[in-house]
Amino acid sequence: MPQNSVSVRSGATALDVYAPGHLGELTEIIDSELVDAVLEDTGVRTQRLRLLPARVVVYFVLALAFFERSSYQAVWAKLTAGLGSVPVARPCASSLARARRRLGSGPLRHLFSILAGPVADHRQSCAFYQGLRLVAVDGTTLSAPDEKAVT
Repeated sequence: MPQNSVSVRSGATALDVYAPGHLGELTEIIDSELVDAVLEDTGVRTQRLRLLPARVVVYFVLALAFFERSSYQAVWAKLTAGLGSVPVARPCASSLARARRRLGSGPLRHLFSILAGPVADHRQSCAFYQGLRLVAVDGTTLSAPDEKAVT
């Protein structure tokens, strides 16, 4: 079968194949119900049954951030590796690009606004020193002008 062909086992829908938990650790960290709610809030719903539902495309775009040096198809292979012997869609790069474009940036911005923020709260004393939140900046270089107002 060619690399860019699409195949799904007979009788199974794309939503069955990509059921919550099937796409690895991303679904453990970011709950599929939250992704569905974000898609609903932003008005980006799957209008018809596709081989690449909107929820799956969200996880694909998130996986692109983890594997930034990999191709679309390599990221897709990593994302669906946990499905084992279940036949899944093997979309070509252009199909993944179209799905990403169809999704847009709205759902990802909304998901970020929900999830972004400090992990520790005031009940965790190890995250604060003299009432201030401890922050670690690792591997980042900050440049500031050499002016009296800055120092």
